Amino acid sequence: MLMEVANRVDLNATRVLSLDAAGRILDWISWQDAVCLYVRDAIAWTLGEPCLTVHGGWNRGTGMQSTLSLHPIIASTGHCHADATDPAPTLSNPALFARDRHLCLYCGEHFTRGELTRDHVQPVSRGGRDEWENVVSACLACNLKKGNRTPQQANMPLLAVPYRPSWVEHLILSNRNILADQMEFLVSHLPRNRRQAMEA
Repeated sequence: MLMEVANRVDLNATRVLSLDAAGRILDWISWQDAVCLYVRDAIAWTLGEPCLTVHGGWNRGTGMQSTLSLHPIIASTGHCHADATDPAPTLSNPALFARDRHLCLYCGEHFTRGELTRDHVQPVSRGGRDEWENVVSACLACNLKKGNRTPQQANMPLLAVPYRPSWVEHLILSNRNILADQMEFLVSHLPRNRRQAMEA
């Protein structure tokens, strides 16, 4: 079925926040996947004002075109397993650079994604692991200057302590086009200390 979408926001940038029926946060899904859930009658409840209207086919009998209004937050029928909540975000360079806000955590300068590298605080050759708590964003110059040493050995103190973001933080960091209803919902699910940092 051919569909047209009436934009209230940028279509290609629009993602819908998916929850299970109990309100557990799952992930971002495309508007196309959201349409499939609506059509299969697999939506338990929604939050927020509709953000997209999808126009479908024409009814021969009535001459009316079908429409579907998508909400920014949808809860699908069914429940996820308890151990599936707050999964560890996968460590990737884009996710790491987003966590560190595209700053080199040695010199403090802001860089584009292509200008940053992943630096292991405790070098891998010295037993350091490739995990959230041991990696930071670094510009190429600082990464080369630090070399195969710890920040203390290189006399290059870190500007922030590396940490593993929660799943909610990861979702916030991974989407540049979060709608107001989605951000309010996500921030309300952050731990209090991180919520204050996001709201600051």
